[in-house]
Amino acid sequence: MKARKTCLYYLLALVATIMLCGCSRYNPPVESYQASEASSQPAQSGSEQDAENPGSGKDAAAVQAEFDTFTDRIFREIVGSDPLSLHFMLRNPENYGIDTPEIKFQTISKEELEKDTADNEKLFTELKAFDPSLLTADQLFTYKMLKDSLEIGMASKGLELYGQPLSPLIGTQAQLPVLLAEYTFYDKNDIDHYLELLSQIDVYYGQLAAYEIEQADAGLAPSDVTIDRMLQSCKDYLIRPENSFLTETFSSRLDEVNGLTDEEKAEYKKKHLQILKEHFIPAYTNLSKSLEELKGRGTNNNGLCHYEKGKEYYEYLVATLTGTDSSIPELKDRIEKQFGRDMAETARLLQNNPKLATEIERSSVSLTEPVEILDHLREQIKKDFPELTDSSYQVKHVPKALESSLSPAFFLIPPLDSDTTNVIYINDKSREEGADLYSVLAHEGYPGHLYQSVYFNRKKSCPLRHVLSCGGYDEGWGLYCELYSYSFDNGLSPDMKELMARSQASIYALYALLDIHIHYDGWDLDKISGFLSTYYGISDPEVCEEMFNSIIDNPGNYLKYYTGYLEICTLRDAAQKALGSRYSAKAFHKFILDMEGASFRVIKPYFETWLLTYDVNS
Repeated sequence: MKARKTCLYYLLALVATIMLCGCSRYNPPVESYQASEASSQPAQSGSEQDAENPGSGKDAAAVQAEFDTFTDRIFREIVGSDPLSLHFMLRNPENYGIDTPEIKFQTISKEELEKDTADNEKLFTELKAFDPSLLTADQLFTYKMLKDSLEIGMASKGLELYGQPLSPLIGTQAQLPVLLAEYTFYDKNDIDHYLELLSQIDVYYGQLAAYEIEQADAGLAPSDVTIDRMLQSCKDYLIRPENSFLTETFSSRLDEVNGLTDEEKAEYKKKHLQILKEHFIPAYTNLSKSLEELKGRGTNNNGLCHYEKGKEYYEYLVATLTGTDSSIPELKDRIEKQFGRDMAETARLLQNNPKLATEIERSSVSLTEPVEILDHLREQIKKDFPELTDSSYQVKHVPKALESSLSPAFFLIPPLDSDTTNVIYINDKSREEGADLYSVLAHEGYPGHLYQSVYFNRKKSCPLRHVLSCGGYDEGWGLYCELYSYSFDNGLSPDMKELMARSQASIYALYALLDIHIHYDGWDLDKISGFLSTYYGISDPEVCEEMFNSIIDNPGNYLKYYTGYLEICTLRDAAQKALGSRYSAKAFHKFILDMEGASFRVIKPYFETWLLTYDVNS
């Protein structure tokens, strides 16, 4: 976050320099996007029929019943195989026909991943047996989401050792304890399940270490720099169990379980402390030791494309994370053009009002308290976003010991069959470093992830869609909402709103562009540093190195955010162009939300249909 804030000042200085020189290297290109170029024919019930399945001859009602059974079965198999995911996704799994599974973490190994790929191929064969022309419109949408997910997933065949379950910021070792701290206790069984899982964390981390060794044996070991960053995230958890945030949250969660006696609580606390000492601490100690032993085996200090199948894996990663139908060269071109438009508009704003360049450093929304901001945002969105009845939320703060290892903020999705409190975590360290809490909470709260999650859950649609949700859609929506929040009535001047939104978008665009340059084009730190210095005035070696390492650690992560945002903006711009004065922001946002996490490959044909049948009152 610190590097991104520094980027803002460098970018503004660059724009000011360009402005003073009387020229700009960023010329806004002619808008050439047409809705008809975005997709194939609109998808409606009865409009698609696979070439492999020219007609089953079955009754439509029978096929529809079979398809419901099929999707229900897949949902049960996916969610029911992972007790941790099951607990967070469903409060009452028995209502979905899911029995309590064996309490254990999922196995990770090359062999297990190869089995998953084979299972997906079988599932794809089953899916193709359905005649899509006989499905209802709602079922067809699920069909398309599943087909897209399986097609992209099967592209990972032969790439099973390229995954990165461990990484400094978003890896399992960094985020699993936070999930465990939020493991809700609805009754005593949940307490027992939680303790059983926690007692196996050392075994699970042993599997993760073994997977890292498999990768190293295949020439895919992480660099020593990345290992050091992962070791730091492990170190954050190696504190006395008595002082652990897990101990604190465990005690508070026990208090929420009805019927527990003081004696039972005391016994549970004793057992929990013992598990932390005998399993949790050894899990991080042994994982750290295993990572230390991998030092020196990583021969690649640069991006994925420097591995044997690294470019192929990155292509798969981009397709699955972003949901775009653009090739990587096409996507890079789109990013550069939008980046150029934002920089050119920033230059225009500064030319018209030079004081903005200095005012932005001290400009902020007057609201500062999280609850105050969230309540304000909830009111502001009513004009441009679909109405949503009130939902509860709770703001929590990242434990001090974990501030350096976790994101500036994050939202925990509640079970889809429950209206339990939505939880947003805030990292106070990021606030101290200058993070804009207002836009962050727009991303995580209203109209971002919290609002989005409640909207999805209240639709009560096919539960399988929750499993198939595309990261580019989800995080693209979050970033879109983050930047949209600058347009609200928040006390900033119109020019400052525009400048802050354009500047923030430019930072994300730069990181997305660097992601491609590093992992696809093969740029090393020297080339990245030269690029940043020459074109963006970012010459501080520490800033350049931090940017480089953060992208090495998390390939595709920043690209996922920006590409999703770019896809939504592209659809919005096309809608505004096609509909003119009939365009409604609320209607467009409803369309996007009703796509329920589908990839943009799936969304675009539906977008064409929406334009053709547009009714602002629908």
